[in-house]
Amino acid sequence: PETSISVLSHNTAIGLAKAPGSTGLWEKFHFGLNASALQERLFVSEENVDGFLGTVLCPSFCSQSAQESWPSIEALDASEDRIQIRLK
Repeated sequence: PETSISVLSHNTAIGLAKAPGSTGLWEKFHFGLNASALQERLFVSEENVDGFLGTVLCPSFCSQSAQESWPSIEALDASEDRIQIRLK
């Protein structure tokens, strides 16, 4: 698929396409008005949710054994207004 843009008076949607040969889920993207003011956003994935919660719940000074005792996190569903995750 090709990259596409749809601009309306109240919304803009940009469809992105991966390069040929590129595989796997996208991890993050950057956006902004120009290259010097880009913001980073992560796509919802189990790894990104796990990393975010690990940072919030257990900062870098936590011991390895404390980190290993955290529950496993699975991203089940994500939409514009909610995210559903499962902790095991």
